[in-house]
Amino acid sequence: MRITSRRILAIALGGLLLVLAVGHAERQARASYLAKAKARTETALGLTTNALAAYLARYEVTPQLLADFEAVRLLVTFPADPVRRAAINRLLEDRNSVIGSSDIYIMQMNGETIAASNHARPDSFIGQTFSYRPYFFDAAAGKAARFYALGTTSGVRGYYFSAPVRDLAGRIAGVIAVKVGVDAPEAAWRGSEFRIFVTDPEGIVFLSSEPEWLYGSIQPLTTERLARTAASRRYSDAALRELSVSTSTSAGVPLMRMIANGAAHDHVATAQVMPSAGWTVHVLLDSAGALTEARIATAGVALALCLIGAAGLVVVQRRARVAERLAFAAQAKADLERRVAERTADLARVNAHLEQEVAERKATEAELRAAQANLVRVGKLAALGQMSAALSHEINQPLAAARNYADSAAILLDRGDLARARENIGLILSLIDRIGAIGRHLRNAARKPNQRLSPIALPALLEETQVIVAGRLAAADAVLELDLPPDLPPVMAGATRLQQVLVNLVTNAADAIEGLTDRRITLSARASGDRVTIRVRDRGPGVAPAIAERIFDPFFTTKGVGLGLGLSISYNIVKDFGGEITLRAADPGAEFTVTLPAALPAEAAA
Repeated sequence: MRITSRRILAIALGGLLLVLAVGHAERQARASYLAKAKARTETALGLTTNALAAYLARYEVTPQLLADFEAVRLLVTFPADPVRRAAINRLLEDRNSVIGSSDIYIMQMNGETIAASNHARPDSFIGQTFSYRPYFFDAAAGKAARFYALGTTSGVRGYYFSAPVRDLAGRIAGVIAVKVGVDAPEAAWRGSEFRIFVTDPEGIVFLSSEPEWLYGSIQPLTTERLARTAASRRYSDAALRELSVSTSTSAGVPLMRMIANGAAHDHVATAQVMPSAGWTVHVLLDSAGALTEARIATAGVALALCLIGAAGLVVVQRRARVAERLAFAAQAKADLERRVAERTADLARVNAHLEQEVAERKATEAELRAAQANLVRVGKLAALGQMSAALSHEINQPLAAARNYADSAAILLDRGDLARARENIGLILSLIDRIGAIGRHLRNAARKPNQRLSPIALPALLEETQVIVAGRLAAADAVLELDLPPDLPPVMAGATRLQQVLVNLVTNAADAIEGLTDRRITLSARASGDRVTIRVRDRGPGVAPAIAERIFDPFFTTKGVGLGLGLSISYNIVKDFGGEITLRAADPGAEFTVTLPAALPAEAAA
């Protein structure tokens, strides 16, 4: 019991020492990393201030140099001369482009602008009065002046340098001002780890890497501050507001809490006044990074102390457990090797079985594909035979007529009736053209359906289709009714294969109505959006629901003869066109619906 109490006491003392050590390490780490963050922020502040001062210094002497131009002095001496005004406008426009400033303009002593580099723009300063600006009345008093503000005419922020312009008698007769845009230095601040903003003497943010801080104040907007700002119209009509700002210190480092990106952040804050510009430059660095590093360092110290304590315990117990671990590892290794061997043997048997099944299935699949290909070829040959018989019947009629016309033409020639003989010859030629068209139908039916999809006009295609099915319709004493609107767009398909689908559907309809009282077959087409729907309806007995579910299956037929491939082939053809084919009861009869994509205007014109 005494030994246990000592161990408990030792553990308690060790835990207390660990807590004290970790607390001390945390304070030291926080102070160290915040100090480093402050040093980095001060360095960034110095670079930012110097860069901003250098940027403005490029334009500081520009108004004084331009004020000494003789042409400028002549303008303020004779301000009503339109020729001089036009010349100075061009001069200011050229100088503004060369030095890269925002605007350059000249004002009379009443503040009215008489020449400006932006004279040709809709927001020109010509005629505008800026006598309320401090840079104007300071320069009018004979001093070089500077001022920063939001432009009342352009709405663009800028820094203004001004100088007095003297007439030929040496008297101050005008003021020249150069406006410098501040977007360039502000854009350079964005994207860095630092948040940078510039405030005026009233604490209002004029430049900022965070757009949401612009025209916000880090000091209370008292009546006096607002009055001074309104007097100079520094921010024109911009809405001023107070920013949510609070300050504190941590480990002797000043922190500023501000809202950025919708959340409050504690920043390591530094600031520097630029007396020449009248600005205060602020550089902030989010303290989260430094505090995170401090926590990581503290966690590292705690982990190291824990490891040291754990190492002591491990050393004490190591010798007692080494033998046990070695024995356990040996047993585990043996068990693992045995399980691996068993699993390997099982996998080898399974792989062999799978390979055998794969080989058998491949052989069976090859046989099925060969058989199916043969059956499809037989079905096509049967269809071609049926089509050839129909076309042969159609060819015999024009041949017989041509023979009769030829005999009549010979008799007419003997009689000297050349006009009627020529008429017969013309009829013979039209019959020959018809025979040629019938031959083309046969060639199209026999051609391999591997053509690319193209716009197909249904009226023209149905003319050829009627010729092909004429024999079957005549045999069934059926009538094919066409219902096609004149504005029906072309469809995207292959002419031969689409004709094969239509011939199959019309032929099936003729089979269904043969011997019935109503032997009408209706073929209609309508466009809806980017699709064209073709419907083939008969007035036959219809299709039973149980059969309708299998009507498109290969080798399924309700006829006594045939292979049952017609509708299956038609189904696959329509799918290849990106369409669909369905069957529904029409009461009476059945109706097949073929939906195909319509050709776009550009495709139809191609």
